[in-house]
Amino acid sequence: MLRWLRDLLCGLLIGAGAILPGVSGGVLAVVFDIYRPFMEVLTHPRQAIPRYWVWFPPIALGWCVGFLGLAKGISACMDCSETATIWLFIGLILGTVPALFREAGKEGRSDASWVSLLVCALAVFAGLYYVSRVAEVTVAPGFWWYNFCGVLWGMGVVIPGMTTSSVLMALGLYEPMLEGLASLDVMVLSASLPGMLLTVVLLARLVSWFFQAHYSVAFHGILGIVLASTLVIIPARYAGLWEILVSALCCGGGFLLALLMGRLDRRIQKNG
Repeated sequence: MLRWLRDLLCGLLIGAGAILPGVSGGVLAVVFDIYRPFMEVLTHPRQAIPRYWVWFPPIALGWCVGFLGLAKGISACMDCSETATIWLFIGLILGTVPALFREAGKEGRSDASWVSLLVCALAVFAGLYYVSRVAEVTVAPGFWWYNFCGVLWGMGVVIPGMTTSSVLMALGLYEPMLEGLASLDVMVLSASLPGMLLTVVLLARLVSWFFQAHYSVAFHGILGIVLASTLVIIPARYAGLWEILVSALCCGGGFLLALLMGRLDRRIQKNG
């Protein structure tokens, strides 16, 4: 029961993280120890499905609730205070960074690992900063652009650390997409979900091979991406003292939630 509830909550957070600006659902899958089984199922289904099939119903249910069901809730929260909502997920990410650091060093740390961390952090920070703060390119939402959104989301699932929502915000596609998901718009769903699933299937083997061949380098790169993508989304403007206090509470709540999930993981592993 603990495992089922934990996987349901993980799926919910990963689904919500996929649509929240600056948060990568793939990174959350890594720190919740779901990413590797998920990739094994995609690349070696005959061997992996009998081992992991019990995990995926609660994860899939949680993901659907987080991605589709919470789209309306997240939209409402961001309307009330986008700053506080972002701080909630910043706290969640900060709480999982220690676990990600341990995961990255599981097979040792070489000079190439630290170089990977630094290069990925600098590249992602520069790219996201340019897209979110400098570029002012906007497009008209439509079927093919929604398909493009699905492709970006698929890349964010398979490539941990890729924060696609920031790109969508820069192009002016994020709010129309979020509203379409919240209202279960047929055109948005029929365009974005197939693009996402196709991208996941096509990229799974390539990304899985890279992680197997260069484990430490790949995971230190993820760590750099996590740190950079978190840094670049820190809000710089606040409506007043009340929003600063609410943001601090949300950040603390997200941090405590991550710690709680870490304790659940240790308890599950101890009993399992």
